[in-house]
Amino acid sequence: MTKAGGTGEPVLEWLTRKTAAARRGDIEFDNARLEYRRIFSEVWGTFLLVLVAAGGGVIGATTYGGDLTLAMKALAPGIMVMGIIFFMGTISGAHLNPAVTLAFAVRGNFPWIRVPGYVLAQLVGAVLASLFLQWVYGNVINGATVPTPNVSVWVAILTEAVLTLGLVSVILGTASGARNIGTNGALAVGGYIGLVSVWAAPVTGASMNPARSFGPDLVGADFSHYWIYLAGPLLGALIAVGFEFILRGKATKAGADAAQGILEDNPEGI
Repeated sequence: MTKAGGTGEPVLEWLTRKTAAARRGDIEFDNARLEYRRIFSEVWGTFLLVLVAAGGGVIGATTYGGDLTLAMKALAPGIMVMGIIFFMGTISGAHLNPAVTLAFAVRGNFPWIRVPGYVLAQLVGAVLASLFLQWVYGNVINGATVPTPNVSVWVAILTEAVLTLGLVSVILGTASGARNIGTNGALAVGGYIGLVSVWAAPVTGASMNPARSFGPDLVGADFSHYWIYLAGPLLGALIAVGFEFILRGKATKAGADAAQGILEDNPEGI
């Protein structure tokens, strides 16, 4: 009989032992005492998102960043989110956004007790990215999201609300089949962010994310427009939850699995 593991162990027994070890690892990872892994994942993921989203404006304002076009700045966050979902979606669900975390919780896909930790992690990640940009390049305020002077405050809020409504609808829709942590979710969410940013960035900066706007505003010490990027995305996220109920009914376990970073081929997390 074929041997494995270098100990004369039959292949079937060796595979069984390895599978059992992997299942135990999944159980331990889902343990609330190991929540720090998900929290770290949200900090790191949001750091990378804000680094790209705010970095485009920061570098674009320098003498050596003049070749960055609006399309480049708009598409970069979408591509970054796509990559983040691929590499850490199975760890934390890759929320990266307080509005998304709120939507998952209101939808019933995410436990409320974990919401404060996720939101704090996202804010910390955004601030760290903004501090990095300020320390290394300076003038982080150039990466802040501000509405163009040609639109009113209410137009800006409505724009952010509608953009976030679409974003959260895409996220909840792909998560309904536990796909937000896989290829479909990465392409759909990243593609949506990139495409809507192309036309909406000149209007409001296309934030759709209170954490993304919070970091540069805090480090740049200018909160004069922040309430727009808090009210708009949160309003849009809540409306998206209502739309999702109309489209799909009550929350499903598959959606909860995706929101919490549990693989589709391992729906029980064990």
